[in-house]
Amino acid sequence: MTNSILLGAIADDLTGATDLSLMLARNGMKTVQVIGVPQEGADFGDAEAVVVALKSRTIPADQAVAMALASALVLRAAGTEQFLFKYCSTFDSTDAGNIGPVAEALMELLDVPIAIACPAFPAAGRSVYQGHLFVGSSLLSDSAMRDHPLTPMRDPNLVRVLQAQCAARVGLLPLDIVSAGAEVINAVLHKAQQAGFRLMIADAVRDADLRGLGKALAGARLITGGSGIAMGLPENFRLQGRIGSAAVPEKMAAPAGKSVILAGSCSEATRGQVDEAIAAGRPALKIVPADVAAGSQTVSDVANWVLANTGAGPALVYSSDEPDAVRAVQDKLGKDEAGLLVEHLLANLAVILRDNGFSRFIVAGGETSGAVVAALGVSSLRIGPEIAPGVPWTRSVGGPDLALALKSGNFGAPDFFQTAWDLLQD
Repeated sequence: MTNSILLGAIADDLTGATDLSLMLARNGMKTVQVIGVPQEGADFGDAEAVVVALKSRTIPADQAVAMALASALVLRAAGTEQFLFKYCSTFDSTDAGNIGPVAEALMELLDVPIAIACPAFPAAGRSVYQGHLFVGSSLLSDSAMRDHPLTPMRDPNLVRVLQAQCAARVGLLPLDIVSAGAEVINAVLHKAQQAGFRLMIADAVRDADLRGLGKALAGARLITGGSGIAMGLPENFRLQGRIGSAAVPEKMAAPAGKSVILAGSCSEATRGQVDEAIAAGRPALKIVPADVAAGSQTVSDVANWVLANTGAGPALVYSSDEPDAVRAVQDKLGKDEAGLLVEHLLANLAVILRDNGFSRFIVAGGETSGAVVAALGVSSLRIGPEIAPGVPWTRSVGGPDLALALKSGNFGAPDFFQTAWDLLQD
């Protein structure tokens, strides 16, 4: 049995879990990231924070709830004091969930009367004001997220979005209250609870807002939000004398072997990174879902191409495409089938490459990262240096020895791929 865990987090995708793990590690917590629902009686060693990475963002809501509850039960049995349900800073979801259903189920399991929901992450350009989510200076509905192939976000009003997913009443914790400090925040939350609210969208436009929320939530049993909401939580434990300080390394030793980039995301940021890599002369092969479906582009074909084109630098295999092209493929193959075809090919490709001496992988896209890591047999990760806000290098713990950079599709500058390789040490 483990020692008591100060913070146990459940993330709805792999890259989001890695993002959160980096946030906690950078703020001084000994953090372990676990892939998939942990086994009953799992030993988390001396971890002060445990982050469970699920692949539950786009699956049916009842399945997402079951996975989250199973994870929470293991964490609770391990003595977890505070729980965090982590979702994307762009609030990726549909009218059916899965943010609302999972949050309500965790509240019931943990006997929590009211909880906040705050996806803000200013360092990555995500802010919430008057309950509306902004990406940079644009409303969510005006950003590239409106064309996301699986979870298009066309309503920036998070109170309205979350209310559509919940039976519970959803309210707003506005910026003037958040800015007023912990005492005012908790007083307003208490009044909201008495008025029948159970989930409160919290405004945040600066890191200071997130730290203020963190201070106010020191005694909260459950918090929900993006990785940014965790910014202020470690300090609560530090003030109690329960954690020290730990620095994330600036570089990371990598296992010997060859390198590759696998990009399954069609986000605007990833498309820009792919374009930058191609412009720089990196060998690149595009995955065409229609050809994969027809059998004219196979995983063996792609693997042979990578093996033949891995020379001076890592080759790039990508399926990233413009929104109109993605919609055309989805119309032809089906929305889910098109994505699964690419995920399965890239996951199987990763296994072939691993077996042929590849040990360093950059993977772009949350769904793609989840599929690749599961196929590679990775069960947990150690957090390494930060490549970009929310994206670290990691090294696998147990199973095959691999260096993995698992990137949310929306994160990173155009030169992300090159920047990442510069942080690895042979």
